[in-house]
Amino acid sequence: MGSVILHIVVTLWVAQGISGQFRRSSDGNGQCTYSFTVPSATHSTCTEPAQAKAAVQELQREASVRHKEMEALHTRLSLLENLLNQLLGGEGPLKPSLGSQAGPDLQLEVQRLKMEKDEWEGQRGSLEMAYADLLKEKDSLQEEKQQLSQRLERVLQGQCPQLPGSSRTQVPGSSRTQIGDSSRTQVGGSSRTRVPDTSKAKDQQAPSRQVSRWGADPVGYQELKSELTALPASRMIPETHLANHSSETTRADGTCGDLTWIGEPTSYRKADNIAGKYGVWMRDPKPLAPYTLDTVWRVNTVGADIRQVFEYENLDELIKGYPGKVYVLPRSMESNGAVVYKGSLYYPRRKSRIIVKYGFQTESVVVQKELPNAGYHGQYPYSWGGYTDIDFAVDEVGLWAIYSTEKAKGSIVLSLLDSESLEVKQSWETQIRKQSVANAFMICGTLYTVGSYSSSSTTVNFAFDTSTGVQRPVGLPFKNQYGYASMIDYNPTEKKIYGWDNFNMVAYDVRLSKM
Repeated sequence: MGSVILHIVVTLWVAQGISGQFRRSSDGNGQCTYSFTVPSATHSTCTEPAQAKAAVQELQREASVRHKEMEALHTRLSLLENLLNQLLGGEGPLKPSLGSQAGPDLQLEVQRLKMEKDEWEGQRGSLEMAYADLLKEKDSLQEEKQQLSQRLERVLQGQCPQLPGSSRTQVPGSSRTQIGDSSRTQVGGSSRTRVPDTSKAKDQQAPSRQVSRWGADPVGYQELKSELTALPASRMIPETHLANHSSETTRADGTCGDLTWIGEPTSYRKADNIAGKYGVWMRDPKPLAPYTLDTVWRVNTVGADIRQVFEYENLDELIKGYPGKVYVLPRSMESNGAVVYKGSLYYPRRKSRIIVKYGFQTESVVVQKELPNAGYHGQYPYSWGGYTDIDFAVDEVGLWAIYSTEKAKGSIVLSLLDSESLEVKQSWETQIRKQSVANAFMICGTLYTVGSYSSSSTTVNFAFDTSTGVQRPVGLPFKNQYGYASMIDYNPTEKKIYGWDNFNMVAYDVRLSKM
């Protein structure tokens, strides 16, 4: 039976191609033993005990190296934890032994972190000093506000202060009060306001040299100041008198007229952060390709370094907050007096009377020029402040600059500019004090001013027509829906007024009289 099984096994080896050796011998007990030797299909050699021992020792050495690396890593982590604890104000000084084990790289890291900590401490000290200064300024503003409130109470009680150089006279037979050369006459229940064309009253007015603070005056006092400080007449500046501009031609074609109505504001978007409390947004009334009448631009103007201009393909993209491009100006902008006109951005440069034309297509400054004698950086701002000394405007006539000079003693000066070279083509000096109005805009060659930036129901209070040189009171209702209107501009193509009111971008429909 055993020989049969042996024969079968040998037959299978031969069938599978396995070669083996067969031996037969007697064991120690005298029995016959059969032995077969077959080569392994997977192992070429057999490991000797000495080789196995060497492999085990190699593994032990590798384990020892890994253990030392883990200890070094643990040491570094412990050191960093202690250092972080110290930086955060915790207890537990660094152990000297850890520093010696950490190596030179970790020592350098520790020194760098210590230097950063010292720098943070210095910055914290500077911020604390700045905070203390702000608290002092706040106290000063509160004191000034209290004084202005007392003055307002006296005014409301009938103790209206006499303007310098003005006189009150009573005309027999009528109720007539005259202030300077501007008079209001009451006859038989009807009233009319006479604004004679003379410049004497301006010379009698004492100039206001104090830079207005941002929102320091109470609303009621702002309104009263607007009424009292507007002077009655205007004149063209003789040294800059050139040929008449084309306002008469523009009026004749039926597209222009006097402002007769301003609608309720429509809100389109609210700024995302504090940088957008004040700002400017606009469309180009005469765009150049690739821009269209739908393209919108926006600038947040809170901050000392205003450089970013956001471009939106249309109004829907503005509402969604998806700008198509962001331009970075090479020079900082001053406040929110910028406009977009004929494919370029026009803006006043920070802390300067230099005005800049920036081309969107070339993304560079096309031309920059000093606006002669213009006040800047808080010399003659609007009543809300904000360094609004130089304000650009666009209307059916062209590109304008609204500002003041020392010679004008704070009264608004209008200059019609060449949009290519920024040269002054013609200038007018009004008798409206710039610091007495909240904002101004141009329509059909006529300057319109707004009485208050914070009163919810204020008025467009004065108009100055550059074609005739005549100034007149207006009294059109104007709504500041959100209580802090810092920007008001007119778009002659859309016949709309754009505004920025306390983070909110708004627009107003308008109506003009037919000429």
